[in-house]
Amino acid sequence: MSPATTLTPSRKPAIAFDAWAIEPFLHWGDGKVYNPLGDKTLHRGDRGWEAISALNDGRRQLRDVAEEDWQWLVDEAWVVSKQEDISRRYWLKYVALETHTVCNQSCYFCPVSIDPRKPYFMPTPLFERLVGELAAFRQTLEGVFLMNYNEPTVDKRFIDQCRTLLEADLGVGVNSNGSGLTPAKVDALVEAGPLKYLSINFSTMDKERYRVERGKDQLSQVLRHLDYAKDRPVAEEMVMVVLGTGDARHQKDYADICEHFAGSRFDIKFAQVMDRAGHIDVGLKPLVSSPKLCGCDNVGSRPLQHLHITPHGKCVLCCEDYDEKYVVGDLNESSVHEVLVGDPVAQYRKWIYGLEDSPDDFICKGCIFARTRT
Repeated sequence: MSPATTLTPSRKPAIAFDAWAIEPFLHWGDGKVYNPLGDKTLHRGDRGWEAISALNDGRRQLRDVAEEDWQWLVDEAWVVSKQEDISRRYWLKYVALETHTVCNQSCYFCPVSIDPRKPYFMPTPLFERLVGELAAFRQTLEGVFLMNYNEPTVDKRFIDQCRTLLEADLGVGVNSNGSGLTPAKVDALVEAGPLKYLSINFSTMDKERYRVERGKDQLSQVLRHLDYAKDRPVAEEMVMVVLGTGDARHQKDYADICEHFAGSRFDIKFAQVMDRAGHIDVGLKPLVSSPKLCGCDNVGSRPLQHLHITPHGKCVLCCEDYDEKYVVGDLNESSVHEVLVGDPVAQYRKWIYGLEDSPDDFICKGCIFARTRT
C-alpha cells in the first residue's frame, strides 16, 4: 500500500456477498454521503446514490444490487471487502506540525490559559526529516499547519520552516494571533510564498477587553501587523476568525472588525468558542454526555484524514487532546506511514465510528464535533 492511499478495492468475486460490506466510515447527511477515504461526496441523483442509500437504510441487500451498480460501488470503494483490515486505512489530508510549545498569549478559550506547557522546540533535524516524509503524501495532502496550541511566529526559525515546506512543494497553513506577524515576516512570506492558508484568530477591537480575554496588552501591536498584511498576498486564502460566545457583544465585535478590514484580502468569519472536549468550561459543548459514536466532523475526519505531531515528535489522536492522553505513535521511532496504520489509531477509529464500543470517558464522547446516533 502506498502511504497516501486507501486499500485498493477488489473485483466482485463469484459472488460471496457475505465477504463484502458498505463502507463503514461514511458520513451521511441530508441528500448526500461523504467518504473520507477518498475525499469524495455523492449527492442525491448522482450515479450510485440510489444503490448506496438503499443499502444504508436497509431497503436493499448486497445481493439485490444490479451487476453494473455493484461493480461501480466496488471500484469507487463505496463497498469494501471484509477480508481487509478496514481500520488501518487512511487518507492523509491535513497535518498539524507543531514545532514548539510556546504561546505568547493566554486566551480564555484555550487550555494554555489554565495549564501552560514548558517551553520546548522541535530539533531542526527532526523537522527536516518529517518534511521529507510528508512530501511523499502530496497526492492527498492539502496542507501542513505549523501550529496547534502554540503561536508559530514566536519561533525564530518560523520563516525558514515555511520556506522548507514550500521548497518541498507542500501547502503551508498558519494560524496566528497576529502579534508576531511583523511587516518583515509578512514581506518574507510574500517573497517565499504564498502560503496556502493564513488564519488570524481575533476577538475584539476593544483594547481593555482584548487584554483581559487574551492576557496581554497587544491589540495595538496586532492591528499594526494586520493592517500591513491585509492587502498583501501572504497566502492563497486569508481568513480572520472573530471568536466569541455568540452573544450580542460578540456580534458587535464581528461588525467592528468587518468594518475595519472591509475590502482587504481577509475573509472575516464569525465563530463561537468551544470547550475543547471538556478541557475548559467555556463555549459550545455536547448536549448528550455519553453519546453513541459514528464518526468525526472536525474539519473532515480526524482519525482518517489528520495527523497531529507534537514538538517532541509524538503523534496524538486529535487537536482537542491537549493533555496528549491518546498517543498514536512516536515519529522518533516510526515513520509517518507506520503511525497511520498502527494499532493505536486503528483501535481509535473503531471506537470513533462505532465499530466497537468505546470507554465512557473516551475524549470523543465529550466533543461537539463527534458524529452520533441514537
